[in-house]
Amino acid sequence: MKIGLAQLNYMIGDFNGNFEKMKSAIEKGIAANADLLLFSELSVCGYPPRDFLEFHHFINECENVIHKLAAVAGNKIAIIVGAPSKNPTKHGKDLYNSAYFIEDGKVKFLAHKALLPTYDVFDEYRYFEPNKEFNLVEFKGKKLAITVCEDIWDTGETNPLYRINPVAELAKLQPDILINLSASPFSYNQAAKRIDVVRRNATQFNLPVFYCNCVGAQTELIFDGGSVVMNAQGELIDEMPYFEECIRFYDLASTVDGRQSTVDNQQDKNPTKLIHDALVCGIQNYFQKLGFKKAILGLSGGVDSALVLVLAVRALGKENVLSVLMPSQFSTSHSVDDSLRLLENLDSPHKIIPIKEVFDVYDKILQPHFENKPFDVTEENLQARIRGNYLMALSNKFGYILLNTTNKSEAAVGYGTLYGDMCGGLAVLADVYKTQIYEVCNYINKDEEIIPTHILTKAPSAELRPGQKDSDSLPDYDVLDKVLLEYIEHHQGPDEIEQLGFDEKLITRILRMVNRNEFKRHQTPPILRVSPKAFGSGRRLPIVGKYLES
Repeated sequence: MKIGLAQLNYMIGDFNGNFEKMKSAIEKGIAANADLLLFSELSVCGYPPRDFLEFHHFINECENVIHKLAAVAGNKIAIIVGAPSKNPTKHGKDLYNSAYFIEDGKVKFLAHKALLPTYDVFDEYRYFEPNKEFNLVEFKGKKLAITVCEDIWDTGETNPLYRINPVAELAKLQPDILINLSASPFSYNQAAKRIDVVRRNATQFNLPVFYCNCVGAQTELIFDGGSVVMNAQGELIDEMPYFEECIRFYDLASTVDGRQSTVDNQQDKNPTKLIHDALVCGIQNYFQKLGFKKAILGLSGGVDSALVLVLAVRALGKENVLSVLMPSQFSTSHSVDDSLRLLENLDSPHKIIPIKEVFDVYDKILQPHFENKPFDVTEENLQARIRGNYLMALSNKFGYILLNTTNKSEAAVGYGTLYGDMCGGLAVLADVYKTQIYEVCNYINKDEEIIPTHILTKAPSAELRPGQKDSDSLPDYDVLDKVLLEYIEHHQGPDEIEQLGFDEKLITRILRMVNRNEFKRHQTPPILRVSPKAFGSGRRLPIVGKYLES
């Protein structure tokens, strides 16, 4: 038996586009004399469809695509396709998250997802009924155990998340092959976890595993692909490329015996490289799927905007990214020089629009109303908002999407100006800590200097007042990021963080800043997710609260 995996980039709700993409894959499978072709979770409609699932028309469109795919496959190839299915009973939710087994042009079997993740970015129990009945499907003399994504992930022996293990239930029926259709979003450590999960299932149940993941970005969620084939001994037969569409075929007998492997047997899991590639993919797909071609950003001479520019150029092309330099009376000459050197290296267009004249007008008009109070954060924020107005005006006039350059460290502690440097259509770096920013920049410069060295070595500064440095307002980033990681990603409280060797007063200061600035994060653009815990839909905290305030 020859089994194919179609690792594809879908668009949510693009039924015609998804159908054509899947039709092409089926035709390739037929040409390769494949017996069975696998697609990913909810491939027909794209993942995650969220509240689109509440529209009857949306579900009907899914069903129409299923029928069309069945007709394309006919009696030439069997396929397993991910799509919602209607719950035929009057009990529970209206839908299942299902895998459709289609043979001879007909839907022969439905495997419903049993484990519905309701944590972090997932909210599947909002829409779907969990499966409670487990059966196999026979095909070409083999018994297939078909599962959907989370169904294989509850492998914890000491603290299982769920009350049932679907693979264990299916294993009682003595299957020959374990199949998993997945939509597993990227984080910088997810690929290694994915391999481990697949291996645990393979060795525990003595089954070869065919794991088909999707690829591409859906707004803030980025899917890296990395589909996996593994034999029953837990030996990796193949791991598909990250962030690329790919269709490959495998001989089952060779796979079971562990003899077949491909050139790209295992992908590079360097976290810094993965973050870089994920962000490029996220920008590229956000623009493509929205139908935009051109981006704009404010280029300050700092490391954050420099990195966003490089990523945007790699995602969209140098001619499609406009940088705007907006120096003030507080800007240093080297900031402009550093920016121009970077632009020269990238051969990317730019504008220079000083803000001093407009700032002086604002200051003159407002001074009587400020009652002669001294220069403070108000005037600093005013500069940021003038720059935001410039960028949004150019965005509106020429149809650009404004790329926000805020990093995760700044977003966490509120070191940014609402309606100023926090505005934009997409927050590229808001899930990347400042220390990680430097790591990605050094990765970009590994072969040649693209980002000028001075940008990477000078002290970070917002340049909103004379001699300003980030360290005037924030702890050192090396310390700040470690505390933030423990609090945000690892869910550690102040006592646990103190036990790691951090100063109690420093911890209190940082955690209070994080909690007090939740209102700012609720007003930011969509954030490309690259960590296990990003700001946005995966981290839901109240704006008004007193936790850690006393």
